[in-house]
Amino acid sequence: MSETKPTGLALLREPFPPHQISKLPKGTKEQNDCDYSKKRKCNICGGFHHPDIIHLDYVGHAALTDRLLDADPSWLWEPLALGSDGLPAFDKTGGLWGRLTVCGTSRIGYGNAQGKTYMDVGSREKEVIGDFLRNAAMRFGAALDLWHKGELHVDDEPEPKSAKSVPADELSKQDADTVAFLTEIAGNVRSMIVRKDVAGAYDEIEAHNLEIELKTALWALLDSKERSAIKAEATQRKQKVD
Repeated sequence: MSETKPTGLALLREPFPPHQISKLPKGTKEQNDCDYSKKRKCNICGGFHHPDIIHLDYVGHAALTDRLLDADPSWLWEPLALGSDGLPAFDKTGGLWGRLTVCGTSRIGYGNAQGKTYMDVGSREKEVIGDFLRNAAMRFGAALDLWHKGELHVDDEPEPKSAKSVPADELSKQDADTVAFLTEIAGNVRSMIVRKDVAGAYDEIEAHNLEIELKTALWALLDSKERSAIKAEATQRKQKVD
């Protein structure tokens, strides 16, 4: 008997396939404001930025729209407020509150986007709408694993008492920017492991060439199953080399 495929709202909870997940460069203020001569063409996202910038997994506007159409061809969104000109009303920061309706169920969401001097007219508004749709769709569970930094679901059975926990001492020594940096790496690793891409998760850690102190701090941000998966991948690669 063939397995019944999810439909409607249940389809929104399904993980997105790797080819529909894009990479968003996320740098520190120092990296973003660095001299132009230090920036390079990125072979990961295709952008032009500091070579040490990390990348976050995200689902773009087109992929999300495709999923919404599969779940409900009649889905719609509407702003929560209209201006005197009858157009969607943006708030004082340029953000947009709206309502997304799928299969007769509505969720409230919010979108915002930073304006850039080189943007074409209307480009920022389109980015705001795309950001709103991703935010509202998350309320239905769409791409929730990419948004979450921790473990969404834990097993009912507790870990064996013999399992060793990783001390977070090294993490507590780091400043706020470093913790944010490591948290984003951990989020990328976690998303890859959820998608069964343990090799990619291992490569994500190795790509940053972290010093031992930072790698120990990163280790404290991962749960035991994630650490075990990375260790297994490392062992497997070592065996291939040997």
